[in-house]
Amino acid sequence: MMKKIFASLLLSTAALGLGVHATAATNEAKAAYKATSDKAAADYKAARTQCDAMKGNAKNVCVAEAKAAQTRTKSEAEAAYKNTPRAAAKAKKDIADANYAVAKAKCGDQAGNAKDVCIKEAKAARESAEADAKAGKKVSGARSEAREEKREAAKGVALEKCEALTGDRKDKCVASAKAK
Repeated sequence: MMKKIFASLLLSTAALGLGVHATAATNEAKAAYKATSDKAAADYKAARTQCDAMKGNAKNVCVAEAKAAQTRTKSEAEAAYKNTPRAAAKAKKDIADANYAVAKAKCGDQAGNAKDVCIKEAKAARESAEADAKAGKKVSGARSEAREEKREAAKGVALEKCEALTGDRKDKCVASAKAK
C-alpha cells in the first residue's frame, strides 16, 4: 500500500516538474515530500503498535521491518524531492542499512554457525547495495559530464560554421551558437 501511495506521489511530483512555473512546482514537490514523510511516520506508529503484541525475536523482526518501511519511504521521497545523484545514493545507502537491520534481526532466532552465516550474508547484501549506490552516483556524474562535453562540442561546431558568414548573418549565427 505504501508503495502505491509513494508511486502516486512520485508521479504527481514528476508531473508538477513539467509545470509552467518552477516555484509552484517546487512548493508542490515539497508538500508531496512532507505528506509522504508524515504518512511514513503514521504507518510506522501503526506497525509498531502491532509489534508491541509480539514477544522475543519476532518482536525485534517486526520493529526492524517497521523501521525499514519508514526509512524506505522517507528516503525515496527525499531522493525524489531533491532529485540529485547524491540524494539518490544516500537513499540507497539508508535503505541498505535498514534492510541489513531487518536481516540481522531475522538471524536472531538462529544459533552457532547458521547465525554466523546469516549475519555474513546480511552484511554482504548491505555492502553490495552500498557499492551499487556509489556506482550509480558515479555513473550519473559521468553522464552529466558527458552531456556537458557534447554540448560544448556542438557549440564549437556551430561557431565554426558561423565563420563562413559575414555581417548581420554572422552575428545572428554566433548569438544562436552561444545560446546552445
